[in-house]
Amino acid sequence: MDKFRNLKRFSLNDNVLDLVDLKFLPRWVILVIDILIIIASLFVSHLLILGLDVKHYKVFPLFYVFIFLVTTNVLFMYIFKTYLGVIRHSTFVDLFKIFLANLCSIVTILFINYSFYLASDQKLILIPFLGFYFAISCLFLFVFRLCVKGVFNIIKENKRSSSRKKIYILGDDDTSVAIAQVILSNPNLPFDIQGFISYHDKRLSIKLLDKRIVSKQTFISNLAKGIKEVEGVLVIKEALLKEELDFWVNLFLEYNLKIYKAPSMQKLRNNDIINNIKTIQIEDLLNRKQIKLDNMEVKKRHFQKTILVTGGAGSIGGEIVKQVALLEPLQIVILDQSETPLYDSELEMRELYPHINFKFVLADISNLSRLEPLFKKYNFSMVYHAAAYKHVPLVEDNPHEAVLVNVLGTKNLALLSSKYSVNRFVMVSTDKAVNPTNVMGASKRVAELFVQSLQNLEGNTTKFITTRFGNVLGSNGSVIPHFRKQIEKGGPVTITHPDIVRYFMTIAEACELVLHAGTMGVGGEIYVFDMGDPVRILELAKRMIKLSGFEPELDIKIIYTGLRPGEKLYEELLSDDTKTLPTSHEKIMISKDPSMPFSEIDEMTDVVIDYSKREEKQEIVKVLKCIVKEFKSNNSIYESLDK
Repeated sequence: MDKFRNLKRFSLNDNVLDLVDLKFLPRWVILVIDILIIIASLFVSHLLILGLDVKHYKVFPLFYVFIFLVTTNVLFMYIFKTYLGVIRHSTFVDLFKIFLANLCSIVTILFINYSFYLASDQKLILIPFLGFYFAISCLFLFVFRLCVKGVFNIIKENKRSSSRKKIYILGDDDTSVAIAQVILSNPNLPFDIQGFISYHDKRLSIKLLDKRIVSKQTFISNLAKGIKEVEGVLVIKEALLKEELDFWVNLFLEYNLKIYKAPSMQKLRNNDIINNIKTIQIEDLLNRKQIKLDNMEVKKRHFQKTILVTGGAGSIGGEIVKQVALLEPLQIVILDQSETPLYDSELEMRELYPHINFKFVLADISNLSRLEPLFKKYNFSMVYHAAAYKHVPLVEDNPHEAVLVNVLGTKNLALLSSKYSVNRFVMVSTDKAVNPTNVMGASKRVAELFVQSLQNLEGNTTKFITTRFGNVLGSNGSVIPHFRKQIEKGGPVTITHPDIVRYFMTIAEACELVLHAGTMGVGGEIYVFDMGDPVRILELAKRMIKLSGFEPELDIKIIYTGLRPGEKLYEELLSDDTKTLPTSHEKIMISKDPSMPFSEIDEMTDVVIDYSKREEKQEIVKVLKCIVKEFKSNNSIYESLDK
């Protein structure tokens, strides 16, 4: 019984014989099958000879001649080990061994045949018979192996298909075909491609990669009729305009189809395609065409220069570091007061950019004595100031901390940049600084005013530039990661108000703006970005729930918690009395906000900083309202100060 341990124990699942895991037959069984095949080849060759009305030589009985032929053939099969290969894994090498074994046996028999003829003037075997036998035996042996291989492949593919997700690929262009070819050639991918969805309504009778093409109209019509042939659709995001992507995604979500995002062609070239095909995320739907400016000018500003990035362990600061690292700077100094994120950033950056000279500094930007030695030592060419407290409710409860970091910290960095003749100081601000309704926004507006005031100060050579944008997708503490965690837990998803709206941009897009603004600016500007249409947070939450495969309110509840202290329904990028100036790029504008002279803002920031050190919250907010006249508290304990 041990001889048969390699045989798969056949199992019946739903009355289907599972042959996929069949190991291999004993080698002697393969040899016996091959002998039976060559015997069958002999008889077929014999019948062909009889059909041609040709008679065999009768020197020896035909039975003995056949035994001699088979014995010779089997001998060379043994010599070439043609029976040792696993049949379902047969390759050209296995077939070539069979060809050589049969050829050698025929050559040997021919040699014996002509030797006997020279000795006795008689031939043993007909030459045409040997030709037929050689061709037919090779053919039968080849076909046997190819058939077994084909059957196993079909069974294996059917079993694999039953456990794979049936999908269509959206599109029938060259890119779609290239991605389909990669998926079909990778047995580890959990997808079974059923066909392609054409972007057009015209019916097509052709096939691609032996998969059918479904017209746009037919696909939509089938869905409307309840005919859902697949579980999901693979979308090539780069091939679609935003409006087209929105149309298809809304359609797929309406009919509960899973939406997968295909990797870029560049990622297709590596071997990690399994990790590059992912379900489409809300970030993919909110993303717009990114800003593209003069990258050569950006590189010139950073090439072989020493750069300081404050808040470099955060989401915005970390992305700035990554983009600067690509510009071949002399050194990047990354400063942050959060120990663990800074350590994580160090590990990541040194792995990603081993050729870049990094310096990681644990420091608080409100500590002037800690900052000044850095400016003395490193001779910074650019300072990117991304360090800030930004969480509205927390800052509303702790206004003293907001002033110490957002105002005093910015003041320290800006004054040191001017003192040590840093070429450019680029501050990252927020749309919450416009007509602020909370302490966080007001503190950032004060920082903007102070930075602007330094531009025309006597003896200053530093160009002070401010960038102002809305919410950043995926940044620390932003709404999307928060919603994602709530959905993963099964809900509920919490929204402060059903009518709340926000502007969104990607982290990479925001940081590209920061770098380009630092290049474009001549000093004193506040750059604002055309962020497109605002997004209703309720619709955002519903879409995220649907993209996760759930139904809003049915599977995942949505709960309204009420506006938080200092929060408003909508954000603005420009003040009411603000004018804008165009720049060399249509998506970037200069905001001409009212400014303050240095002496005035310097004195008033000293006052609010002094109150902050004593933690006198009411006095802090009073001074902030005095500096930022448009600061009107909303849903906050400080509303009484506006009366």
